Amino acid sequence: MTPLFVSFLIWDAWALSWGLAAVWTRRTQARPTGGGRFAYLLPTVLGAALLFFGSAGSGRYGPRLTAGALWSAPAWLGWPLVLVEAAGFAFTWWARVALGSLWSGTVTRKTDHVVVERGPYALVRHPIYTGLIVAAFALAIQFGGVLNLVGAALMALGCWMKARLEERFLTAELGDAYAAYRARTPMLVPLWPTS
Repeated sequence: MTPLFVSFLIWDAWALSWGLAAVWTRRTQARPTGGGRFAYLLPTVLGAALLFFGSAGSGRYGPRLTAGALWSAPAWLGWPLVLVEAAGFAFTWWARVALGSLWSGTVTRKTDHVVVERGPYALVRHPIYTGLIVAAFALAIQFGGVLNLVGAALMALGCWMKARLEERFLTAELGDAYAAYRARTPMLVPLWPTS
């Protein structure tokens, strides 16, 4: 069993468990208007496609595009990168559990919505995106391809765009409570200045 194979298993398990847990959510009260969703979905989906299909190598998810490899990760680096991916996904699940039934796959305000500041939300405002970005870059480093890194970067851009939309929406919906949370907690990187 190779580190890359285990990475694929971790991504598969995360995606399956994430989808199954989607039923555990409160009723939606409000959504942002306009086309903001398409704006963040485009780089996220394109990024995921490039991350998984953007280099020569394992065909776990089907045929691959080929582009110049930047490096071939040494064998000793594979397992630490698997641990980084697992830590990224553990961070997403810690956040999901902290949110409980307030979680949503899209930007929404739920019934009796409150600002959650416990667990990973004390470290960053968007820990699910943080964990996903960490896992994506760890996988891209394992692949070592230009397109894989571009894919991880596009996924990070999509997460950042979604976070910005979510922040505008929640500030409008939750008012001073969310504005105060934004003022004291970094957006995506722990210990980074707030913005």
